[in-house]
Amino acid sequence: LKKTLSLITTCLVLLTAKSKKTLAKPGVKNVVLVEGVRTPFLQSGTTYADLMPHDLARAALQGLLHRTGFPKEAVDYIVYGTVIQEVKTSNVAREAALGAGFSDRTPAHTVTMACISSNQAMTTAVGLIAAGQCDAVVAGGVEFMSDVPIRHSRKMRKTMLSLNKAKTLGARLSLLGSIRLAHLSPELPAVAEFSTAETMGHSADRLAAAFGVSRQEQDEFALRSHTLAKKAQDEGLLSDIVGFKVPGKDIVSKDNGIRPSTMEQMAKLKPAFVKPHGTVTAANSSYLTDGASAVLIMSEEKALAMGYKPKAYLRDFVYVSQDPKDQLLLGPTYATPKVLERSGLTLADIDVFEFHEAFAGQILANLKAMESDWFAQNCMGRKAKVGAPPLDKFNMWGGSLSLGHPFAATGCRLVTTVAHRLKKEGGQYGLVAACAAGGQGHAMVIEAYPQ
Repeated sequence: LKKTLSLITTCLVLLTAKSKKTLAKPGVKNVVLVEGVRTPFLQSGTTYADLMPHDLARAALQGLLHRTGFPKEAVDYIVYGTVIQEVKTSNVAREAALGAGFSDRTPAHTVTMACISSNQAMTTAVGLIAAGQCDAVVAGGVEFMSDVPIRHSRKMRKTMLSLNKAKTLGARLSLLGSIRLAHLSPELPAVAEFSTAETMGHSADRLAAAFGVSRQEQDEFALRSHTLAKKAQDEGLLSDIVGFKVPGKDIVSKDNGIRPSTMEQMAKLKPAFVKPHGTVTAANSSYLTDGASAVLIMSEEKALAMGYKPKAYLRDFVYVSQDPKDQLLLGPTYATPKVLERSGLTLADIDVFEFHEAFAGQILANLKAMESDWFAQNCMGRKAKVGAPPLDKFNMWGGSLSLGHPFAATGCRLVTTVAHRLKKEGGQYGLVAACAAGGQGHAMVIEAYPQ
């Protein structure tokens, strides 16, 4: 009976899809997004400031279980992404899962791939299901910028380790006497490339200049992001958010970084990275954010057998990488044509676009690169441009600039938003794309589940 139901559903996909084409492949399991949730995304140093990363991840996991009613013991595997690791919980997936009440027999591991860490978690889940290893996998991501690891200097660390091994009082006193004031200077973390030592903001400023993106264009796009996010928030469209009771504080139920301003106010801000003539400012950049997300990914057959109505099919995806110095943030430009080719689609087939907004200048530079035949031919080895997404389909509920960007949690937000927008707007295909540190990038095609 279960197999018959599955066959009937597959037929319905073919009959009720908006176009005649579906991306189902013979002999390949259909992998579906059943549900996606996230904690409110908050500016770092605010309400979440006294927590730890696994607290937020646990809240997202519990929110997912509460919303779906999914039995914990039916989860085969858990994969979580994180970027800035808390040393006490290096495998935050396992600690959060145990805290959320999952069985201690459910394996969990943590992945890291900069801003596409939860994308990597989701595609890992897809792989486990496609390979027949699992039927139900929870994937997610968490980032906690309110309390990042700050290290002693290298010389101080060496001295402290040597002190731990010293066997005599004389040896200890000698080591203590070797400490100089300079040794006490801490190593502060920075959002910078190890290979180039350049901060991401500086790279974004150079990228914007290379593609002729003006300060005004960047401010206008940032204002658009905040305005659309505020509209979506007011209309109750950000339904992936699950409320979180912060110990000793009130329940947090919405993002706190959505702040539409005016072009006049934004114009007053000074450049944040390339001074004094740069164009990237605090107003047109994403801000440091705390937050977590979680999604339930299943084989279609298992989801239907358990009585769940999927939100969307997770279809083809790609990862790309390029020069981390001059093309650090161009992942979407490289990934989009590749994933479209894998799917047999064109840009015109896509109804919903959700791109990660690291910086307004980065988004606008990517859109210009995607519209450039010269860039396609000379930098990408392609015959022609892929074309830029039309803005009336692009990030219509706001983006990372306004909603916030907890590095490893954003990917799940993008995918869940595509699923929700496809349902609301009646579209069939959505495309997620994101850049990441190291000059890497990702794109995925998502197909609406027939209503």
